[in-house]
Amino acid sequence: MQEKLSRLQEVLRASGSIAIAFSGGVDSTFLLKIAHDLLGDKCIALTAQSCFFPAREMHEAEAFCRHEGIRQILLRTEPLAVPGIRENPKNRCYLCKRALFTQFLEIANENGISAVAEGSNPDDLGDYRPGLQAVAELGILSPLRTAELHKSEIRLLSRKLGLPTWEKPSFACLASRFPYGETITEEQLQRIDRAEQFLLDQGFRQLRVRIHGKAARIELLPEDFPRLLAIREEVTAYFRDCGFAYTSLDLQGYRMGSMNETLPADSGTTCGHS
Repeated sequence: MQEKLSRLQEVLRASGSIAIAFSGGVDSTFLLKIAHDLLGDKCIALTAQSCFFPAREMHEAEAFCRHEGIRQILLRTEPLAVPGIRENPKNRCYLCKRALFTQFLEIANENGISAVAEGSNPDDLGDYRPGLQAVAELGILSPLRTAELHKSEIRLLSRKLGLPTWEKPSFACLASRFPYGETITEEQLQRIDRAEQFLLDQGFRQLRVRIHGKAARIELLPEDFPRLLAIREEVTAYFRDCGFAYTSLDLQGYRMGSMNETLPADSGTTCGHS
């Protein structure tokens, strides 16, 4: 693991200056910390504000940059205005990442920064990730993948560094809660955000609220099922207030990328680096 960390530092040092696409998650926080410790003011954070990104995540990202003295540039984006994204095709993530990272490259260039990097790790190659195709096409660096640092190693190193995200649950943008082909609207995104925030406020950590028309499908870790069922009336009442006519619990539990389970077998895993 120490060899991998050294390799990561070599990649970052070789960039000379770098802008990190920073969401405040486990991977991008670790990457930003290492990069800033190495490069100082030659490292900046780029964070996109949009309807796909909950306010709580934005606040945590801003707080981290303030605490670490890292220059952060906030970019207000409108992903639903990008042609095709609202219709939620199976390459939605490609369309979104292509538009976002094109803007990030422009900001980096305007600020005299030579490279832009994102925080995907080798574990992300095991799921359908069309956004990685956009990363490859635009020449965005993926230092954690280059260094072959896996999620468990990133968490362990983050803990040693005292980073507050070392045990933070995995998060994906709110658009991932929709079945492919189902139109994404700001109203539905807000509905999902409210529902997930309610569950977080109840003490649940690793979760998703998937939307299927007027129904909500809750994904939790199986060990959390009894606790949810104990407050099921309160949950269903709140979800009804959010606009869901029906609320269900997925008996398979939380798993990454469950919406990808409906894709044809020939869709592959990623469209990024091999």
